[in-house]
Amino acid sequence: MVAHDEKRPPRGQAAKSAVSVFIRKAHPALFTIIMATGIISMLFSEFPYGKNTRAMMILSTVFFFLNLTMMCTFASCFVTKHLLYRDRWRALMRKPTASLYLGAFPMGLCTLLNVSIDVLHDFFGWGKGPYIYFLWGVWWIVAVIGALCCWSGVHAMSTLQKHSLGTMAPSWLLPVTTLTVVASSGSIMANALLQHSPHHALIGTVTSVFLVTSGLCLGLMVLTLYLARLIIYGIPAGGAILSVFLPLGTTGQSGFAFYLAGQNFRAILPYEHAGTSSFLNHAWTGEMLYVVCISSAFVLWTLATMWMIFALLALRTSLKEARPSFGMSFWGLVFPNGVYANLTITLGTAFDSNGFRIFGAVYAVIVFLLWICISFRSFFELEQVSLPKIMDGKEGDSDTLNDIDADDADTVDIPVAVGDGRHEEQQQVV
Repeated sequence: MVAHDEKRPPRGQAAKSAVSVFIRKAHPALFTIIMATGIISMLFSEFPYGKNTRAMMILSTVFFFLNLTMMCTFASCFVTKHLLYRDRWRALMRKPTASLYLGAFPMGLCTLLNVSIDVLHDFFGWGKGPYIYFLWGVWWIVAVIGALCCWSGVHAMSTLQKHSLGTMAPSWLLPVTTLTVVASSGSIMANALLQHSPHHALIGTVTSVFLVTSGLCLGLMVLTLYLARLIIYGIPAGGAILSVFLPLGTTGQSGFAFYLAGQNFRAILPYEHAGTSSFLNHAWTGEMLYVVCISSAFVLWTLATMWMIFALLALRTSLKEARPSFGMSFWGLVFPNGVYANLTITLGTAFDSNGFRIFGAVYAVIVFLLWICISFRSFFELEQVSLPKIMDGKEGDSDTLNDIDADDADTVDIPVAVGDGRHEEQQQVV
């Protein structure tokens, strides 16, 4: 008998199948791609050499619209998934790793808001007062979502999920880092509002300081636990080793938020409508807060540098034993390192330091090259592995999406270190 190859389904049916698979497989970790692309767009606008040139701003705008397109696509798939499969949301909140990635959604939105102000409005002159207030309104919505992701996420970790120090990973930082990212975006909004309403600018700045202080305090608590986990149980194993750079996001973004807040306080204070408040009326208050905020930014940059060194040492040790397979966790490398580069460049401006500028520029180029490599590998995995299987009528798994299973549980295998890091267990995540 002659064996016949299975016929592929009709192209229209295959396309519908692909869309159905993408919707059902929509995972909150996809928003880390938005964060990664967003920080690249910001680095183009802040790059110290060629800053404010039309070429750099055009590149930043190109990445902005690419990011906006991906955000609309991923968000639509994610929302559609949970409207069609309403039981998935409750299951998601009970998963100890997948639920942490919900914070990536508001953080990705913040990168879009930042570029909308710094590039589209300030450089290209898009919109005026109504445009600024529209974005400020969106920011308040994002701030509420970020606060829910943080406090509800931490609460869910203690009431709905099971965690232990031995299986702890830096991904615990994701919910609390949301507040620091939202805070930095709020300070950018406040600076844009200053020419329209100093009162609204002051409200935005004070709110941002509240958010970054809350997020930083929680983040430092988590980092203390993480250092204890490293000493007691060893470095994370497998793909989880890539998460060792996440502390750079918490510390670096907090430093950036304090820097922006300091600039705003310096411009707003003394506040002429402060009433009887001697604090807001004093001529030195703005300058003093500026010095405190810039000093805090430098201290946090130092802390981020320390964690970067720890991360590089851990990565070097892990790569000697085995290389992690390519997956969604690779996208988590871009944003924290991009945040660190951005803070370094910003401090170069604050201190008028060529050392900070050069180091920040070199680091930013490395981050951009990292984004390019991960993007090409992701497209390769998607085109060569997932799409052909879907076109054949099979829901193929792709390492690009962390080996998303095709069963009804819709799980992701994420490696989590156990014991001394020499063994590895697979944690199932919605």
